[in-house]
Amino acid sequence: MSFNIALSGVNAAQKDLDTTANNIANVNTVGFKESRAEFGDVFASSLLGGGRTKVGDGVITQEVAQQFSQGSLQFTNTALDLAITGTGFFVTVPDVTSQDFTYTRAGQFKLDENNFVVNSNGESLLGFPVNSDGTSSSIALSTAEPVTIPDSSGQPSQTLEVDLRMNLPASATSLDITQFNPADSTTFNASTSITVYDSLGDAHVQTFYFIKDNAATGNEWLVATAIDNNMVDFQNGDGTNITAPAANAVGTGSGINGANGYAAGRLTFSAGGDFTGITGGDNNAITVPSTAVLRTAQLGTGIINNGADDTQQLQLNFNLDTTGGQTDAEPTQYASAFEVTSLEQDGLPVGRLTGIDIGPDGLLRATFSNGTSEPISRIALARFANEQGLTQNGNASWKESILSGEALAGEATTGTFGTINSSALEQSNVNLTTELIDMIIAQRNFQANSRALEINNALNQTILGIR
Repeated sequence: MSFNIALSGVNAAQKDLDTTANNIANVNTVGFKESRAEFGDVFASSLLGGGRTKVGDGVITQEVAQQFSQGSLQFTNTALDLAITGTGFFVTVPDVTSQDFTYTRAGQFKLDENNFVVNSNGESLLGFPVNSDGTSSSIALSTAEPVTIPDSSGQPSQTLEVDLRMNLPASATSLDITQFNPADSTTFNASTSITVYDSLGDAHVQTFYFIKDNAATGNEWLVATAIDNNMVDFQNGDGTNITAPAANAVGTGSGINGANGYAAGRLTFSAGGDFTGITGGDNNAITVPSTAVLRTAQLGTGIINNGADDTQQLQLNFNLDTTGGQTDAEPTQYASAFEVTSLEQDGLPVGRLTGIDIGPDGLLRATFSNGTSEPISRIALARFANEQGLTQNGNASWKESILSGEALAGEATTGTFGTINSSALEQSNVNLTTELIDMIIAQRNFQANSRALEINNALNQTILGIR
């Protein structure tokens, strides 16, 4: 019997050595979790046996249990290198149509030939579908989809509003508005331009011309506009045509656009140079729209001829504070040079993919060269009631089992789920110093049990040699 007891000790020591060696071998394996050999003594006695004098029958290996403690983070320069700080596993599938889930902490992901995010084994990373505002539309593994990075362009957006703030020089020479000619710089006082976009993302140059009216009784300027060198009539901010064309028409005497000229907006200023509004009526009946805007007539096929929306109108906003007083957002007429202090528009050209961004909550956004970003997916996490009950699958991955319980899906940073770190990898949680010490202890246990076998063998030889 002592032979068997010593032999069980040798086997247990060997199992301990194997476990420690495996831990040491994987000290640099990303996402690896160290194992610990757990042993129990063997004790068997019959109902009527002498239990009080029973020695025991040796040792058995009860379990090689993995330890899911947090590994240290190694930071990288790759956005698709992911690490979880806290509880949770990434979920992967062998192909995009599979429901055979594998769970891992190894976050070395990359793109395959179809722009799917995959690990080194070619397994696709799963994510929850998201709405346009970045919220998840569903949080269930059954609805999770393989994460893919789009290769499409960022969606363009047509310009709807131009915000303009400038100073018009009070000392400027008043001009005859009927002689306005956009090709002759002597017929206007100042001009400025901005690039605007149609519904297809094509760029167009909008130019604004400012003319100080020599026929006005006060500080009044006419502003006219052109798109791609094509003059465009202004309307009131509410979309109605500017009334009294004679008072707000420029270029009527130049012959460029016939007798009607171009409908311009009239800007009025106080004696102190403060902006007081826009008039759509004649010189004596000034109506100030509450939003202080001008709107171009529809650009039509004369300017928009590439298949884009030819009903596009551009709203010119002067940001008038209708409560009274001058603000920094309004035009001025001071005794200084013409200066544009703000000129912005809300359109966007077509954008190309410039990068991806993954937040701590797992939300993956694609960023485009036109300054827009689009939520693509939210990386799915899963946790288990008993992590040590998971079945090892190799490659630092695991499968669900009866002992682990069912996978519970969720989002990072919610509940007990941890956070996701982009451009980082979770290293093995193996402590090399501890493992080397454990190896020395296991080696001594092996030697001691081997010595017990030798002594038992020597006793048997002695007994056999008695005559």
